[in-house]
Amino acid sequence: MADGPTAFVFAGGGSLGAVQVGMLRALLEGGVHPDFVVGASAGAINAAYFAGAPDLDGVDRLARLWAGLKRADVFPISAMRIFGLLRRPDYLVEPEGLRRLIQKHLEFENFEDARLPLHIMATDQQGLSVRLSSGSVMPAILASAAIPGVFPTVEIGSRHLMDGAIAANTPLRLAVELGAARIVILPTGYACALDGPPKGVIGRTLHAVTLLIAWQLMQELEALPDTIQVHMAPALCPLKISPYDFSAAPQLIERATSTTRQWIADGGLDRRANAHELSAHHHH
Repeated sequence: MADGPTAFVFAGGGSLGAVQVGMLRALLEGGVHPDFVVGASAGAINAAYFAGAPDLDGVDRLARLWAGLKRADVFPISAMRIFGLLRRPDYLVEPEGLRRLIQKHLEFENFEDARLPLHIMATDQQGLSVRLSSGSVMPAILASAAIPGVFPTVEIGSRHLMDGAIAANTPLRLAVELGAARIVILPTGYACALDGPPKGVIGRTLHAVTLLIAWQLMQELEALPDTIQVHMAPALCPLKISPYDFSAAPQLIERATSTTRQWIADGGLDRRANAHELSAHHHH
């Protein structure tokens, strides 16, 4: 065991974020509890929810939330919006759907009220990471998940912020700066077995973002100091599900629960994570 705090790091990945629910279930069952959580992009939503209910009951509720999600809840695209694009073509999707979802399900309003310390990472217009750890959680999540061109940027303070996945830093480095001695990464992976590009503009954008996240994580893993224990719950591969497809959440959660249980049983928490685990390992 590490001497010092354990951090869970939630990476992004659109609808593939469902896998983090299964990972959480297996980790908690295995007796692994974080001292604080860090989330970026879609992972900020799961990180925030978990910080408010960091136990198996909370994870079960999160699983039900994911199982009931429809694409239109997160990406409501109306005819009005499409006409609006012709007039003000800055982004495709109004964030109202996502805001409603968070408002309805998140059990606290301010970072300070979470049961676990929560840190959310967004990106400023220079590509630098911005850590959000105090005040209202809602704008922080919306900023961190604001996929460029899909959602509008979010103004916090005087900065216009966007998706945490775009930053030069990853949430991994943020966890290190915050003093983690042990880090457990909950990756969403990416659709490594797609036959062709996903359908539609948003599907393709999301797929590109998930690839970016996976490659950044690999690079950061290599750069982490040896003094830090770092483990990565197994991403699902082969995976044919687009990060824009929300219908498969229950299967993703089940698969991630069983692969993470197996990974723990095989000593995954005793081994240092390496970059190949995101791409090379095909877990069946």
